[in-house]
Amino acid sequence: MDPRGAVEAALFASAKGLRVVDIADRTGLTEETVRVSLKSLTIEYERMGSAIKIAKIDSEYAFQLKDEYAHYAEKFSESEISRFVLRTAAAIAYNQPVLQSELFRTLGARVYDDVRKLTELDLINGRQKGQTLELTTTRRFAEYFGIEGTSKADIKKWIEKMDKRN
Repeated sequence: MDPRGAVEAALFASAKGLRVVDIADRTGLTEETVRVSLKSLTIEYERMGSAIKIAKIDSEYAFQLKDEYAHYAEKFSESEISRFVLRTAAAIAYNQPVLQSELFRTLGARVYDDVRKLTELDLINGRQKGQTLELTTTRRFAEYFGIEGTSKADIKKWIEKMDKRN
């Protein structure tokens, strides 16, 4: 078995980011072999000029499209998020932590349905704060949108970059 092929298959099959230890446990490879394979695959994908890259998000690795190719994929993929829900997600991500009651005042009543959908997709978390929820993004949010970092600053920077493109 080719270790690089096993690591590549694991990344391809997973809908979420994977830690080195998870790949090692499930493939039977050592953690060092997984790290070497990830580094080798990252270099290989870059050398090929592929639209796909191996992204490291905190301690997890995942396949992602490079930003410059994302608009092509959008033309072929079915979005599970409507533009209204996406607008709410962007408001939460940019202003996090943000109170649901504040979003209601700026975006209207549909915020409650949008928050429910985003929570079901594991893109946001809501923590009770008085009579309302305090909303923040999840690690899955960064993975879903291809953001290479989960901090508020990383997400805000990515949103600003995307806004300049549109």
